[in-house]
Amino acid sequence: MDILDRLAKSKFRSRFKLGVNELNYIREKGLDTIHSHASDFIRDRVASSEPVNDGKQTPMRGHPVFIAQHATATCCRGCIEKWHKFPAGRELTEAEQEYLVSIIIEWINRQIK
Repeated sequence: MDILDRLAKSKFRSRFKLGVNELNYIREKGLDTIHSHASDFIRDRVASSEPVNDGKQTPMRGHPVFIAQHATATCCRGCIEKWHKFPAGRELTEAEQEYLVSIIIEWINRQIK
């Protein structure tokens, strides 16, 4: 089973959906920009071995990627460890960061279809 299918079975994760404002933002900016934002947010907010405010660094709203991060359990190191099996306490590799971004973008793509 694909990770997004497993996440969709979580009562908490499945409640996240993109609203009209987020969908309009994606249309306005384009998926390349959204991908760039996702890469920046993963790199800057969760990739370090000890992220600042870990567990509280990703807002619940305000950007489509933030919503996607909660839906895909890529919002903090605890969720990443639980769902994606990347251990907390060490820096995420570039390949791991790319994987997390790909999950975010796939979730967004499913939302906009």
